[in-house]
Amino acid sequence: MRIGLIGTGRIGTFHARVLAAHAHVGALVVTDVDGERAVEVARAVGAAAAPTVDEIFAWGVDAVVITSATSAHGELIRRAARAGLPAFCEKPIAPDLAGTLRALREVAEAGTPLQIGFMRRFDAGYGAAREAVRAGRLGRLHTVRVLTSDAEPPPPAYLPVSGGLYRDCLVHDFDMVRWVTGREVVDVYAAGSDGGPPMFREAGDVDTAAALLTLDDGTLATATATRCNGAGYDVRMELAGERDQLAVGLDDRTPITSTEPLGPPPATRPWTGFLERFAPAYRAELDAFVRFARGERDNPCDGREALEALRIAEACELSRRERRAVRLDEIPGLTETPPGS
Repeated sequence: MRIGLIGTGRIGTFHARVLAAHAHVGALVVTDVDGERAVEVARAVGAAAAPTVDEIFAWGVDAVVITSATSAHGELIRRAARAGLPAFCEKPIAPDLAGTLRALREVAEAGTPLQIGFMRRFDAGYGAAREAVRAGRLGRLHTVRVLTSDAEPPPPAYLPVSGGLYRDCLVHDFDMVRWVTGREVVDVYAAGSDGGPPMFREAGDVDTAAALLTLDDGTLATATATRCNGAGYDVRMELAGERDQLAVGLDDRTPITSTEPLGPPPATRPWTGFLERFAPAYRAELDAFVRFARGERDNPCDGREALEALRIAEACELSRRERRAVRLDEIPGLTETPPGS
């Protein structure tokens, strides 16, 4: 396959290395608004560098991988759809709900394949938890706890374009609540705190957030996130049922210290960030995309799945602003499942 990769920032560079080494990728073409950076990445991985996005579509690629700035995702997804190309796009589909729905409707009209990058679906721990829940090994599931804690805040310039803590970080946890349990969220109540660095208040964002989610079978889920977890990068999920409990992300690198005399020792090498923690999952998700684009497997995360996680994030943001419970049916969605998505 000949794949075009659009965007050579941190995650784009990682994906370029993975794709360049993939057995079924015969040629890789990369581009970026920073032309020099694209050339450097191309040289490092043995790919070709295209001057602009136009060349990516004009040079006859078989699929595109979109790792550009969030603001460009929706248009690039629509462009791939118009070109009839399978596309992989890092979340989110677009910076807002309206842009997301517009992109998905165009994909639906074109009938082209679209996979969205929710890499936790390819993490071994989350996969094992899903199997356990679906097999009934926990009995009736009554409580779910999810969290994402960044070791340090992002650059100030990132915050105004990030979409906010719910859409940028907790959207992964919302996807996992749905994917692992197989249930839908019916309502949320969320709160946030901007007591950290002033840049969060200046961006109209929060540095710490919490939400209570009610699932359609009555299961309760709590979701928390922070940008200021100095102990290290911490991503976990706990599932409690009438028979047993499971934890995802609890190992010798989890940045947490027990105060119990016989508790485990503190992590000597806590996780530093998402690329380190989820590197195997990122590789697996790209392999899945290549095989999906080749017609060898089903889509592991289509546009509808990504939309549902975003709708939960949108409901949480609305709840935080208006300080009230929000039902998911207040948040617009697609009226029908997009074909080929």
